[in-house]
Amino acid sequence: MKIFILDDDLSIIRILKKIIFDRNLGIVIGDASEGKEGLEEILATEPDLVLIDMLMSDKDGLSIVKELKEIGLKTQFIMISQVSSKQMVEKAYRYGVEYYIYKPINALEVETIIKRLKDKIELENKMMKLQQIFNDIPPLNQNDLSTTYCEQTINAALLKLGVIGEKGSKDIVKVVKFVVENKININDITIREICSQFTENPKSMEQRIRRTVNIALGNLASLGIEDYMNETFVEYSNTLFNFEQVKKEMDYIRQKSMIRGSINIKKFLTGLAMHCENKNN
Repeated sequence: MKIFILDDDLSIIRILKKIIFDRNLGIVIGDASEGKEGLEEILATEPDLVLIDMLMSDKDGLSIVKELKEIGLKTQFIMISQVSSKQMVEKAYRYGVEYYIYKPINALEVETIIKRLKDKIELENKMMKLQQIFNDIPPLNQNDLSTTYCEQTINAALLKLGVIGEKGSKDIVKVVKFVVENKININDITIREICSQFTENPKSMEQRIRRTVNIALGNLASLGIEDYMNETFVEYSNTLFNFEQVKKEMDYIRQKSMIRGSINIKKFLTGLAMHCENKNN
């Protein structure tokens, strides 16, 4: 991961470089102590991540982040500042900052947040590749069975949620197709009872599904943080999940809360089944 550091305090730059090098968090491709200079170098190098100070003498970090986001730069930003004003922190997140770190620098906090962002970047790259693969799949023949349309609909949703490659994704497809084909009301049966139709170890199957849905919640919350009006976020945040729980997960990712959002597997599966039925109508 390519990292750029922009801070008018040279000692902070040295500390951050040491943390990144010692903990193998990425490669520092450049640094600057002045806002305008840093802006030009970020545009020239297009790093994956920028660690940026909020307050600098010639150009503040917030305006730099806002300007770079407005022109479509895909770089992720971590804001570093002594400013603890709630309004300023909220403004930073609105402008496109992923995380906010308070000075003095805490090495463990820096490591944790950079690793989290690194995972997010890798996930987004994975989703882009999967989307390309999905786009290359030829359209279904009009004579195909409605269950095939249903399977395609489920896979499309799982792809958008970034979990198409998870072990539990195939289990989810099986369960939802079974529910749709047999017109089952999920509220009248347990998930384990449905899983028992496919395996002698329904508990493991249910656990795989639960892990996959949990990952989907985290991915969806990350999409919502990046773009509240993201099409996938808008479509699934209330149909497959409880919106309040999605917001809790977003607050957890932003480190505004220590409480994660929770999932309701039945709601998730019912939502996918409804998407299938809507597609077939």
